[in-house]
Amino acid sequence: MALFAASGSAADREMTIAVFTKNLTNPAYEAFRIASDQIARSTGAKIVHFAPKRPDNVDEQIAMVEQVLKDKPDAVVFIPVDDVAMVDSVKRLNDANIPVVLVANPLPGRFVTYVGADDFEIGYREARYLFEKLGGKARIVVIEGTPAAPTNRERLRGYRRAFAEFPGIEVLGSGVGNYQQPDARGAMAKLLAEHPQIDAVLSANDSMALGVLEALKDANRTATVIAINGILPAVKQIEAGAILASVDFNMFKIGCAATRAAVRYLRHEPLPEKIILPAEVIDKTNYKAWLVPVDQRSCPGWDEVTR
Repeated sequence: MALFAASGSAADREMTIAVFTKNLTNPAYEAFRIASDQIARSTGAKIVHFAPKRPDNVDEQIAMVEQVLKDKPDAVVFIPVDDVAMVDSVKRLNDANIPVVLVANPLPGRFVTYVGADDFEIGYREARYLFEKLGGKARIVVIEGTPAAPTNRERLRGYRRAFAEFPGIEVLGSGVGNYQQPDARGAMAKLLAEHPQIDAVLSANDSMALGVLEALKDANRTATVIAINGILPAVKQIEAGAILASVDFNMFKIGCAATRAAVRYLRHEPLPEKIILPAEVIDKTNYKAWLVPVDQRSCPGWDEVTR
């Protein structure tokens, strides 16, 4: 049975939007799905979620796009698991004339709009904030995200810019945490075994930072940890003093904006070509605003995200 009804226009019936996220394990994507559902409730849209059971799995996402091509929703909100491997799937959505809102990871194709954040700037701000707090001199390690993800590449590019500005920062090594807590725990454990002194850890997302904290605890070691996303468990660690800060790559707000953009397109309302949400450093001075559980947050108004 088809997941999507196909009679009538989206303007005069319940519109159906397929929402693609990368995995079911990262709280940031759970926040995105919660935001999509909130917009659906307020606009009368129907959301069908698609997320690989194996985190960031290309083959599963390709198969999910094939399903959507058969079922023909009114629009797709799409976070690609890989900006190269998913190009052909996006082309097939374009060829089927299914409107696509692209999110977080830029790739070639035809889109009604793009919603995301500047990952280069986020990585740069994260690294610079850490290095300034360290007085410009420290031995650090880097925990990278999924190598194929453009978010990871851009954040690392931002790190490199900061490294060039702080010659007193020595990078002892790096490990791949694949944006997943267990992977980061293992990567950090290996780095701890290799280096008797690590002053700080630059983590490309919060989930990995939580894995880093576990590895530090296992090894009875301490280090200054900083990350990206502003997910609730990490903000609680900022409150507790275990994490220095997190740069707010706000997937809840991005989910609100992306799903609202799909609804606006289907209602023939104007859309900008691109929506880039600003990032904010979350630390001891302002963390309380991020302690509200995601399912209790309200989507910002359209004017707020597009100004």
